[in-house]
Amino acid sequence: MNYSNKVVVITGGASGIGKETADMFRQAGAHVCLIDLVENSYFVGDLAEQSTLEKFAEQVIADYGKVDILINNAPPLMKGIADCSYQEFNYALRSGLTSAFYLTKLFLPYFAVGASIINISSSRDRMSQAQTESYTAAKGGIAALTHALAASLAGKVRVNSISPGWIDTTDSEFSGPDAEQHPVKRIGKPEDIANAILFLCSERASFITGENIVIDGGMSHLMIYHGDEGWSLED
Repeated sequence: MNYSNKVVVITGGASGIGKETADMFRQAGAHVCLIDLVENSYFVGDLAEQSTLEKFAEQVIADYGKVDILINNAPPLMKGIADCSYQEFNYALRSGLTSAFYLTKLFLPYFAVGASIINISSSRDRMSQAQTESYTAAKGGIAALTHALAASLAGKVRVNSISPGWIDTTDSEFSGPDAEQHPVKRIGKPEDIANAILFLCSERASFITGENIVIDGGMSHLMIYHGDEGWSLED
């Protein structure tokens, strides 16, 4: 896949899935514009702040005049109902959901022909662990925002989302139950998601929009019963 001279915007692009995606797009010839809270090669700022989003969008357009691909990847705060404050919950939504909507709105006049948006949701948009409400709510919103934007931007921008499962961003080696519980028998890696992003943004995926693709090694399709295949529920 050739992305020569394409302008790619990635939120949360300084590490993990975002960094791997940025590296792959650069290798394919793209100009990559990052925004992250931590130091990076393009723009440092808090996605929860309206003024930050506006300044970032202004810089991208001043530098390149267009956007071909927008990857809304930045993760929201993860806290649960036991200890998540009103302010923290709203912060998670602003950084993890509102930012995706508002950046799309800011870039709307500048999307190039054949443009694509990829929103990074999570398998938690349909399944949960206890005490993860702020993260799960934002990711569920991202999945719904995807098909709404796909309808609104029909004929102008394709909009899809990806729901990753357990993706290790620490270069750790996992074996035993951590790996074996996955039907593919391993933990996911950032390149598993980045490869899917590059495909969805390509002409090969030109008939795909409004879709959410789960990439979790099959975990969300694995039925779990006490005593089945070594699983047990312990008090």
